[in-house]
Amino acid sequence: MGDACFSTQLIDGDGVFNVSGLDNFMKEVKLGECGLSYAVVSIMGPQSSGIWLAKAQNIEPCTLVMDLEGTDGRERGEDDTVFEKQSALFALAVSDIVLINMWCHDIGREQAANKPLLKTVFQVMMRLFSPRKTTLLFVIRDKSKTPLENLEPILREDIQKIWDAVPKPHAHKETPLSEFFNVEVVALSSYEEKEELFKEQVSHLRDRFQHSIAPGGLAGDRRGVVPASGFSFSSQQFWKVIKENKDLDLPAHKVMVATVRCEEIGNEKVASFTADEEWQQFEEAIQHDYVPGFGKKLSNLLDRCLSEYDMEAIYFDEGVRTSKRQQLESKLLQLVNPAYQLLLGHLRTRTLEGFKESFNKALTKEGFAVASRDCTQTFLEQFDKGSEDAAIQQVKWDPSKVKDKLKRDIEAHVASVRAAKLSELCAKYEAQLTKALAEPVEALLDSASEDTWPAIRKLLQRETKAAISGLESALSAFELDEATEKELLVKLENHGRSVVESKAKEEAGRVLIRMKDRFSTLFSRDADSMPRMWTGKEDIKAITKTARSASMKLLATLAAIRLDEDGDNIENTLSLALVDTARPGTTDRSIQSFDPLASSSWERVPEEKTLISPVQCKSLWRQFKAETEYAVTQAIAAQEANKRNNNWLPPPWALAAMAILGFNEFMTLLKNPLYLGVIFVVFLVGKAIWVQLDIAAEFQNGFLPALLSLSTKFVPTIMNILKRLADEGQRPAAPERQREMELQQTNGSSYSNVTSAGSSA
Repeated sequence: MGDACFSTQLIDGDGVFNVSGLDNFMKEVKLGECGLSYAVVSIMGPQSSGIWLAKAQNIEPCTLVMDLEGTDGRERGEDDTVFEKQSALFALAVSDIVLINMWCHDIGREQAANKPLLKTVFQVMMRLFSPRKTTLLFVIRDKSKTPLENLEPILREDIQKIWDAVPKPHAHKETPLSEFFNVEVVALSSYEEKEELFKEQVSHLRDRFQHSIAPGGLAGDRRGVVPASGFSFSSQQFWKVIKENKDLDLPAHKVMVATVRCEEIGNEKVASFTADEEWQQFEEAIQHDYVPGFGKKLSNLLDRCLSEYDMEAIYFDEGVRTSKRQQLESKLLQLVNPAYQLLLGHLRTRTLEGFKESFNKALTKEGFAVASRDCTQTFLEQFDKGSEDAAIQQVKWDPSKVKDKLKRDIEAHVASVRAAKLSELCAKYEAQLTKALAEPVEALLDSASEDTWPAIRKLLQRETKAAISGLESALSAFELDEATEKELLVKLENHGRSVVESKAKEEAGRVLIRMKDRFSTLFSRDADSMPRMWTGKEDIKAITKTARSASMKLLATLAAIRLDEDGDNIENTLSLALVDTARPGTTDRSIQSFDPLASSSWERVPEEKTLISPVQCKSLWRQFKAETEYAVTQAIAAQEANKRNNNWLPPPWALAAMAILGFNEFMTLLKNPLYLGVIFVVFLVGKAIWVQLDIAAEFQNGFLPALLSLSTKFVPTIMNILKRLADEGQRPAAPERQREMELQQTNGSSYSNVTSAGSSA
């Protein structure tokens, strides 16, 4: 539950102090029990009758609120305003915090409603009382769009000027304002225009009064506090002294009336302008797009509003009327300025879009630099015409910031398009150069001869020169500065070198495969690219050396990048270390004192140009030899097998020995024809078996395989021959001609069987 609200009229409209009412109030709120833990807040606000006192709800510690008759009171006449002055001075005397309402438009004005009051109060305060630290809380009402941090210094400066101008007693001649007052400033928005924000700000202001007398609070450094039990007597004495003073004076009432009334008229005109249907339609249209004739139409609306103000405020004080007219004009211009800025934003967007479209079309007809220059000039002139159309007569707003933003946007777009076009051009010529170099370089590296790198350098120079010439011609339309153009050309040249280097690195990564392919090609095929037949006449050692030398040249070619004409001895080093190892005096490698490949770099070859180091070459060669040794071994084995297959007859000496040792047996055969006939029959049978089994062909596949194959076919072949002989014996006798024909058929059948047996084998 919140605290109960108690109130009483402390001083009535005739200036009579309500002693009994204050005593009853103190009893109801139990003020006497608070000791020093209480605070008094006075509010100088709208007109009222007398001074009322109440206890604030839900505020700690106990806080008393005094509502004073304000400086704009109309109940009293121009010559009888002493009560307002006295009440204001009383508030300063008894209060810890004095809340002073000020109109935002009064800040900085010499004739502001509260300034004369403050001047008088400062002077009388020093003359009547000893310094008492009071907090002046200025509440700026109907705050405009001007930030508080800009308004507060002006208000503080005004307060300081009033303080400095007030005549001071000798005792307080050098006393600063901070000895008497703490000045705090807050701002509240207009309740009529921003009700929710106003309530939120009031709630936040209320929270500041919590624990106001604690260190750091609004009245945290107050002095000369009267105990709560003596508050009634102290207040009575203050009012008595104030009532006896007759020197207080305030600005003329008519000035205040003019101030309030002109302010009211100005607020009415602002509200009328805001509610004007033509302005609302105009404002709605501006939200979506650029509105032609903005400046002329809006100038007419503003002029009409100001003219109406002049007619209604013509009889008020001229100075106040003029000042309030300026404030009205300022408010109206602040109101329409967002629409003006939005209009310029639409104009900038429309101009930029038009520039982009026109620029893209111009690029198809003329060079980049010419199109950019002409389009930029044309559309900046269009923006200038549009901003002139949007100008308002009542103020000279400068559209240069928006124009500068448009320039930056155009320049950014041009730079973006230029970068894209240049990137496209460079990519085009880089792709052409890559296509012109990649496959030829790969083919040249694969050939691996002494002319490989000179040919690559020549190719690179020729193709790079052609690409640079084409790019240089294309860049002329951009009118680039010399440094930028040179940078792009150098980039293209470096790209060509990078293509070659990349291809060389790629080939170097496959060097072992390439070496084995080259060795296989040269070792397994003859000069006519026909597969070699190892018949026994080939010099395998010489062929192997030739093939390995060619592979070594490939390794030497891919060991380093040689785009510069700097000589090196990589091939000689590899040849001496890997191929020509059987040099005189160095047959025993264990006694060699120096290994040319025992290094991580080549002589006269920079590290960044090295693809395969000497140590890696040695390792690759060792692996290469291990993987190609099998092919050499197989060739040797095939050659030896071929020799054995071609020499299946006995040696000549064996034939001679057989002729000499078998001479007697031969003579015996000649003397006994029966033996010769038997031998002839055996020969025929053996010949038939030989043909049937195709023994010569079987032994070409090797001795052991031939024995296995013949053993499986021998018995079936004998049985076939015997069967044929039996069939021949059962046939009747026939004429000689018929026998010959049958014999021929039998021979043909035998030949066919032999052929079938050979095919089956």
